[in-house]
Amino acid sequence: MRRALGLVALAVTSMVALAFLIPLAFAVREMTRDRALGAAERDAASMGPALALSTRPPDIERAMSATVAGPAGRMAVHLPDGAVFGTHRTEPAQVLEASRRETVSTVEVPGGHAVLQPVALAEGQMAVVEVFLPGGELTRGVWKAWLAMAGVGVVLVAGSVVAADRMGTRVVRATQRLSDAAAALGEGDLSVRIEDSDGPPELVNAGRAFNAMADRVAKLLAAEREMAADLSHRLRTPLAALRLNAESLPPGALGDQTREAVDRLEREIDMIIRAVRNPAGRGSCDAAQVLRDRIAFWSALAEDEGRNCELIGADRPAPVPLPAAELEAAVDALLGNIFRHTPEGTDFAVTLHVGEGVTGILVADAGPGIADPQAALERGRSGRGSTGLGLDIARRAAESTGGHLRIHRSVLGGAQVQLWLRTGERPPARRSRRSRRRTRSRARA
Repeated sequence: MRRALGLVALAVTSMVALAFLIPLAFAVREMTRDRALGAAERDAASMGPALALSTRPPDIERAMSATVAGPAGRMAVHLPDGAVFGTHRTEPAQVLEASRRETVSTVEVPGGHAVLQPVALAEGQMAVVEVFLPGGELTRGVWKAWLAMAGVGVVLVAGSVVAADRMGTRVVRATQRLSDAAAALGEGDLSVRIEDSDGPPELVNAGRAFNAMADRVAKLLAAEREMAADLSHRLRTPLAALRLNAESLPPGALGDQTREAVDRLEREIDMIIRAVRNPAGRGSCDAAQVLRDRIAFWSALAEDEGRNCELIGADRPAPVPLPAAELEAAVDALLGNIFRHTPEGTDFAVTLHVGEGVTGILVADAGPGIADPQAALERGRSGRGSTGLGLDIARRAAESTGGHLRIHRSVLGGAQVQLWLRTGERPPARRSRRSRRRTRSRARA
């Protein structure tokens, strides 16, 4: 922004300076020319009274010596009989033409210009007074005046650019503070605030509005966390009753599964309470271990329904920046959708892909697929009678790491849900040959 303001000030001031200085430069040149011609005409006119009184050589020489141009050898007097006194540079034809016109004229001669002043003598005859002006006389001092005006213009332009830069610095600093505060708030720092600055009033007001918004957001989030924590605590009462009922079940597969489900529900409630009390407390886990555990959990139900399940690529550690509980919830949501929305006997496969800076979990099935993948990713929307939150849970888990969730057609014929988790910096994208050629062309231009 500072550069843009500086360029704007430079362009505007330069145009204004040129609009004034160019006409002024021409005016100075014309004034200098007029001043030189006026002085020469005055010298020539001063010879008129002397010539009208006497045309004798001593009188003419005496009158010439009283002028400025005469002693400098730049004056000549042409008499009607062809006699010439002083140093002349004009041709006889030019003198005759000036005598015929009977008006002051300026003609070009070798080395400069000559002013020819006709003077009426006795018996109607005309003499011509010649005053020579060297070539540099018409432009004497013009270059100095032009350089002085150019210097003034440069000083004005530089001063305007410096002033614009100072003003831009205030704007940029205030804008940068607002931008940094907004970025910090977006990253979860609810304590960031903008102190009153010396920036423009509009940005100062924007900073105050930002502080009010941040205070409001902090209060709303605090209230939401407390409400979630209170709700989780209230769930403990029915959970205790559920645990008592589960403990009363006789030993066996059904009782063991029910008690395990109650234990898992209690762990999930504890995790929710810890998460809402300390939202910044993120963690990491081994995605391969989580997948092995979840496949082992769901394999019993898959065997009961006649489904073949396969886990691919989970034989090596795959650390991801996501707590194990959150990744388990995301994987369970994806696998639960298969059991919920595909008929019994539908096969499925889970593939773990570890790449550069990213880890992908691909869940594919041989079911009917998802007709509208875009709509399926909308929170709370489901076309098959469910809550519509399963895919949203997985999507939010992926986006919390900087990743994403995509839905494609699987090689098994059904849907393939791709859960991509960002584990490092994004590798620089390779530019095409055409893009590199355009960049080099712009650099040469």
